[in-house]
Amino acid sequence: MTFFVFILIIISIFLSVSAQILLKNGMSSQSVTQALSSGPIDSILSIVTNISVISGLSAYVASVGFWLIVLSRMDVSKAYPFVGLGFILTMLFAYVFLNEPITLMKLVGTSFVFIGIILVSMS
Repeated sequence: MTFFVFILIIISIFLSVSAQILLKNGMSSQSVTQALSSGPIDSILSIVTNISVISGLSAYVASVGFWLIVLSRMDVSKAYPFVGLGFILTMLFAYVFLNEPITLMKLVGTSFVFIGIILVSMS
């Protein structure tokens, strides 16, 4: 794996994690939660006009674009385990930006993911 491909992987993962945080933020907003109890048309309009949801979806599209470049330059069996970094970063970002708790079980689980990433990247 070249340094360039590694950077593309990191960018793709960062965008994917950011998308999760933005989508959660948008779907938790007062306007969306109220609209969800109002009916399907209000719900859809509220969701598709929410800036956090739009930004999150845009981040996902950008993430896929970078990921496609990665796949054009690297075996998927070697690239895909790095997606596991997304689990770790999502947990950390959710803690920082959404005040979600980090439990012992989350730490243990993400530690196993991290160990797996290291083992696969060494092969």
